[in-house]
Amino acid sequence: MHGNIIDDGFPAVKLFNQGYSYTYDDVIFHPGYIDFPADAVKLDTRLSRNIYLSIPCVASPMDTVTESAMAVAMASVGGIGIVHSNNSVAEQAALVRSAKSRRIPFVSDPVVKSATDSVDSISDFGSAPYVLVTESGTAKSKMLGVVLRSDWEKLSDKGVRVSEYMISSPESVPASYDFEQVAGHLAAKNLSFVPVVRDEEVVDVVTAADVERIRGLPQLGMPSLDAKGQFLVGAAIGTRESDKERLEHLVKAGANVIVLDSSQGNSSYQIEMIKYAKKMYPEIDVIGGNVVTIRQAQNLIQAGVDGLRVGMGSGSICTTQEVCAVGRGQATAVYKVSSVAERSGVPVIADGGISNSGHIVKALTLGASTVMMGSFLAGSNEAPGAYEYKPFSFLYRLGFLLHTVENGLKIKKYRGMGSLEAMTKGSDARYLGDTAKLKIAQGVVGAVADKGSVLKFIPYTMQAVKQGFQDLGASSLQSAHDLLRSELTLEMAKSELEQHKLKEEFMGWFLMKRNIFDQSNYRATAFRLFSPGKFTLKSILD
Repeated sequence: MHGNIIDDGFPAVKLFNQGYSYTYDDVIFHPGYIDFPADAVKLDTRLSRNIYLSIPCVASPMDTVTESAMAVAMASVGGIGIVHSNNSVAEQAALVRSAKSRRIPFVSDPVVKSATDSVDSISDFGSAPYVLVTESGTAKSKMLGVVLRSDWEKLSDKGVRVSEYMISSPESVPASYDFEQVAGHLAAKNLSFVPVVRDEEVVDVVTAADVERIRGLPQLGMPSLDAKGQFLVGAAIGTRESDKERLEHLVKAGANVIVLDSSQGNSSYQIEMIKYAKKMYPEIDVIGGNVVTIRQAQNLIQAGVDGLRVGMGSGSICTTQEVCAVGRGQATAVYKVSSVAERSGVPVIADGGISNSGHIVKALTLGASTVMMGSFLAGSNEAPGAYEYKPFSFLYRLGFLLHTVENGLKIKKYRGMGSLEAMTKGSDARYLGDTAKLKIAQGVVGAVADKGSVLKFIPYTMQAVKQGFQDLGASSLQSAHDLLRSELTLEMAKSELEQHKLKEEFMGWFLMKRNIFDQSNYRATAFRLFSPGKFTLKSILD
């Protein structure tokens, strides 16, 4: 008995060559040896051959996830956002320019009037103590002055034109100022707010309250900046002939990396677009995908991609595997594609299936250099769309933070780019269905709970990832990859995960009973509603 060798888990090469397709929840890593603190873990990585990031986080090019506000926030914390293409060429290019024009970590939405307008009620100010005055009444014109709420409240005739009592030529700062420079100017001049201006146009307005809020957030690492000191911003395009014009406009707008957005990337259309983009714009990195097999990856690597996006049907609102019966478990896909991409120096983006920090640890350890997130970021302040409220009240845990919901649940829409709703705006080209007479959905429309700002929860998430790497005995992404090829062992983890699934199923049943979502659609919405958060039965019942 003592002479027998007892198996203590499997090396990755053995586990992933048994003919099974594993998701992240199907596997668990064994702990390694710790001889360093968690804060010593380095998460800097490559998005593509020539794009470096401080943290391995990428915002997905979805129209309910990444526009200019998300791109700015992600770059501020050291990641990157990929601006979606489910819009016109001009609209997407404008979003890229908007993100590139900023050096502060958020996008403000100031109230703007023209000089001939009047402020009719206090609600015109919103939550701000001011209203900006410009030539055209929009931010995209010359700033003329500012109306203070305190001055307006003193007026006997509140219907007069703002030009009669506005403060002309207010104090402003150039858009070249970074956050600390703007904050310093506010403090030195004892101002409550200051417009940020480029070429006489208002880019943002920063208030003293904004400064206090940002300085109260956890600090993680260096922001993602290009050689000009601007935020790194990516943009998605399709693989049709018309996307060549889109590509030209995005490059002129300043996009630092281009992502070819296809659900199945191993096509003649994508290979031709890769070759065209690399020939016309050799200085721009091009990321191909999506792929899940070695053969798919090899074809795109040979075509000249600078990065690979891995995942097919693994997203929370993606139904490709159910509808089309193609795809692969995400853990297996990341491991297999990374194994071949690493030989060519091509970084891998694990796209889809990320609902908690543990999934990020698994994706990165299995060979990915970054993770692309959709539902994980949807519902945040920076995600596009307006918040809505669904009526009921309880205490729940979202990621690492406790939230109390009173008088309604604060949610934002989140939809798959393969949903019929998104396809009506043009995303059907992503599924090569833009010329088809009948549209077949490969995604659904749902909603996610308010997560607050990514400026807060991404640093917390990355700290959890560092602790996961510490438990593995890996002090960096590269050391995690090296451990996977040498001594790291892992095994299947089905039984315990099934217990967690019961909690999620109960959550779906509970939300149905409260009539928050239709029963027929609860698996596509309520079941995923609070991702990446988890409920406990006690928190729900209370």
